[in-house]
Amino acid sequence: MKVILQKDIPNLGDAGDIKDVAQGYARNYLLPRKMVIPADESSRRSGEHQKKLIRIKKEKRKKQSEKLAESVNGMEIRITAQIGEEGKLFGSVTAMDIAKKLGEKGFEIDKRKIIIDSPIKQEGEYSVKIKLDEGQAPTVTVIVAKE
Repeated sequence: MKVILQKDIPNLGDAGDIKDVAQGYARNYLLPRKMVIPADESSRRSGEHQKKLIRIKKEKRKKQSEKLAESVNGMEIRITAQIGEEGKLFGSVTAMDIAKKLGEKGFEIDKRKIIIDSPIKQEGEYSVKIKLDEGQAPTVTVIVAKE
């Protein structure tokens, strides 16, 4: 049975794609959840229109992420924490702490997009990547200092 995908479905395809799936899979799973519509002539035109809209949204997201990456790249964030002897922190600096500091500077970034290579458990300077949409990955410098 030929169907037009309404949403991105893992292991099947992206929204707007026309796929051939088993009739039972379409009837029992995909159609009741409104993930697909049957592919006929009128729905093909709407599928093409949907692909165009998705492409426009993707381009808009890419422009926004490029703008955000440009403004965040190379930024320094200062985080103060309780530090014991030998420069060790009580706990560690997490992605949530970094996201909070970025939020204070006006950049709303989800903590799951902040990639910390190794746990930040000592005083010092660290490079942290932020994974944005459309392959953008700016780097932020995190400076951990004593309270």
